[in-house]
Amino acid sequence: MKIALIGLGDIAVKAHLPVLSQISEVEWVLCTRNAGTLKQLAARFRISEYYTDYRDLIRCGIDAVMIHSATSSHFELASYFLKQGMPVFVDKPLADNFADCEALHDLAESQQQPLFMGFNRRYIPLYCQELPGYALPGTAVCHAEASSLRALRWEKHRYNLTGEPRTFIYDDFIHPLDSVNLHADLKADDLMVTTQFDVNQAGASSMRLARVDVQWQRNNTLFQASMNRQHGMTCEHISADYQNMSFRFESFTEGRCWREGAERTVRQPDWTPMLASKGFEAMAHHWLTVAEQGKQPLAITQRNLHSHWLAEQVLHKVQPSL
Repeated sequence: MKIALIGLGDIAVKAHLPVLSQISEVEWVLCTRNAGTLKQLAARFRISEYYTDYRDLIRCGIDAVMIHSATSSHFELASYFLKQGMPVFVDKPLADNFADCEALHDLAESQQQPLFMGFNRRYIPLYCQELPGYALPGTAVCHAEASSLRALRWEKHRYNLTGEPRTFIYDDFIHPLDSVNLHADLKADDLMVTTQFDVNQAGASSMRLARVDVQWQRNNTLFQASMNRQHGMTCEHISADYQNMSFRFESFTEGRCWREGAERTVRQPDWTPMLASKGFEAMAHHWLTVAEQGKQPLAITQRNLHSHWLAEQVLHKVQPSL
């Protein structure tokens, strides 16, 4: 199989290429507009074929594409390759508005091609192994306690990084939002959204979003996603409560579990590579399976679209307070 990587920015170089370049059964092709960067990365990762124009990729016989470029280019690139009848991987978010996301999913359906989303937190091995009901269908073991989930809270905070609301929500907050969107069946009226905006030295609120908290209840389970971009440090915290069992994580590699009145530490095996612990390795292999088969489970496609729909609903609830 021959797959092109389009857009070689920070996330592609730090997270994707180190994992993908180790998969020998795939022939990789690089594509970015910066010729200097292109040649440097091709040499670094020992990739012999590379292009500066994505349109040239069709002539080199690729079977699928992975899009890692800026969000503003996702719609154009994904549309182009879906129309060529190819499986497409796109780093989150698919677009910065729900109308474009819906249009791309409609196009993928009409072309009968999978549109795969790069949400690496869905694949974190420690969470998939330990948290009943968290893993994607078919990607990890099933737990008998999955139906006993009572609360799932995902916090992703940053230091001194307030931002424009649409970019804040689609490019960053969508991570914790998707991570608690396990069922993809939420209605807009079910959302409770609270916000904080940056305040200047005079005490006046600015147009820059500082914090968003979203929660909803599904049957007897509470879901919460939180992002504070005026936090004291960049960090991530996850908590999950089941019937008489609780978990807390402050990293992707180690956490605590309380059950039957006792505490135990849960952790990744020693020497687990960092990118594997962050889910990039498992996500890459799942994507390759989807690309080879030319399809992905409907439940995953629905969750991909619904998480972007949720982002738009949160944005609508944020905007009136501006």
